[in-house]
Amino acid sequence: MKYGFAIDQRTCVGCHACTVACKTEHDVPVGQFRTWVKYVDSGSYPDNTRDFGVMRCNHCTDAPCVKICPTEALFKRDDGIVDFDGDSCIGCKSCMQACPYDAIYIDEDTNTAAKCNFCAHRVDEGLEPACVVVCPTHSIWVGDLDDEDSGIARLIADNPTQVRAPEQNTGPNVFYLGADRAVLDPLEAPVRDTYLWAKPDEQRLRTQDDFTGSDPTATTTLNTAHPRPWGWRVATYLWTKAAGAGALFTAALALLFGVDLGVAGSVLAPVLAAAGAAATGVLLIWDLKRPERFYYLFTRPNNGSWLVRGGYCLLALGAAAIAWFVVRIADVGGLSEVIGVLAIVACAMAAGYTAFLFGQAEGRDLWQSKWLFPHLLVQAAMVGAGLMILASIVTGQDDAATAFAVRVMVVAVLGHVAISLADLLGRHETRGATVAAATLVRGRYARAFWGGSTALSLVALLIALPSWNGSLPGLALVAGLLVQVSLVVHEVVYVRAAQDVPLS
Repeated sequence: MKYGFAIDQRTCVGCHACTVACKTEHDVPVGQFRTWVKYVDSGSYPDNTRDFGVMRCNHCTDAPCVKICPTEALFKRDDGIVDFDGDSCIGCKSCMQACPYDAIYIDEDTNTAAKCNFCAHRVDEGLEPACVVVCPTHSIWVGDLDDEDSGIARLIADNPTQVRAPEQNTGPNVFYLGADRAVLDPLEAPVRDTYLWAKPDEQRLRTQDDFTGSDPTATTTLNTAHPRPWGWRVATYLWTKAAGAGALFTAALALLFGVDLGVAGSVLAPVLAAAGAAATGVLLIWDLKRPERFYYLFTRPNNGSWLVRGGYCLLALGAAAIAWFVVRIADVGGLSEVIGVLAIVACAMAAGYTAFLFGQAEGRDLWQSKWLFPHLLVQAAMVGAGLMILASIVTGQDDAATAFAVRVMVVAVLGHVAISLADLLGRHETRGATVAAATLVRGRYARAFWGGSTALSLVALLIALPSWNGSLPGLALVAGLLVQVSLVVHEVVYVRAAQDVPLS
């Protein structure tokens, strides 16, 4: 059995009865929506038209929100309905990033995720969803898609239908009849200045210059607000864990190459790693809408979610830092090399797991890049080595220690810049990724990307080169600090750009 919707836009009159019924049935706060009607105007007077689209959760066959939810607050029922349990939600907003349809929001009253749940409580009582009952033109059909004799199955079989974002391969179970492409594809109808009765999100309004549809007159004139779920805390956590993991990685690499970093390697490197892991954990908890429930990650875990796995990776980094500190301080003979190898693995896990977390955020096409995992690794080496330059100078290590950290940083900077350019200037598989990349390289984030990220990284590289052999430590110190700023700027614009591409 698989429940689904069919929405006949040929008969929809845009009355918003479905929206009102949904808000009333579920006590949805003002300004938030589980079901809403989108308007797209096209043409010019007197040959202009207005098309409607009823937007909602697509109850996907392969629901990405269920995969990424760290506490199984979102789950798929045996009848195909994707439902949610607010009592298990920690408000991490990862489901909002995973949904390619902008269907999930954080309820202002409960600070937990919410969305259309097919009026599951009504379905269980043999009733139809509230939106179906009130629709005056019978434009909303529901039923069992697996039952060939059901009304909805016959309707879909006898008529051409479309789904939203088919390229995402989520198996959406909301089918549209007679819907205009500009309504279903959010990149076909940009926003022009304002909506009819509402104000567009700032990022949507600013994104309008980054794409045009096949019909240049098509304009979205009514939609709902969809602010960025993740902000500066997530961007900052990308730096804190990179810095911590990169510092321990540099120390472990030095050990394997036979370079003595002294106190900087045996003491400060594990301290920086532990501090980076702890700061990352604090930022992640701080970013939750229900931070008091953070322990659900360990008591109610969905082990398939990379948010949960990422927590394990951070714990592994902390454990590696402690083990490194004990072994190095105790000067335990043959264990140093073993701990060094294990530390490198733990550092790679902590630095790189976000690539898999972002990969589960299927609504953000820019983050689906094949370059993201290696990019995170070289970024960690870059900022971690930068911190180890500072640690070596502060603790008075010899030129060889500083030189090693400088060389790791220089190589990593080259890798960071090269991967950034290959990723953003190369060909992208989806239009959403193309638009997001365009905002970085030539759109509103171009100045920060080219000046604050790329150019600053290259300046740091040039400043560091005279210290290749450990001389001129002052220049090396400046370079080590510059790469920290460079990466923070990069992460801020990278996190923003992916979320600015409209999904509905």
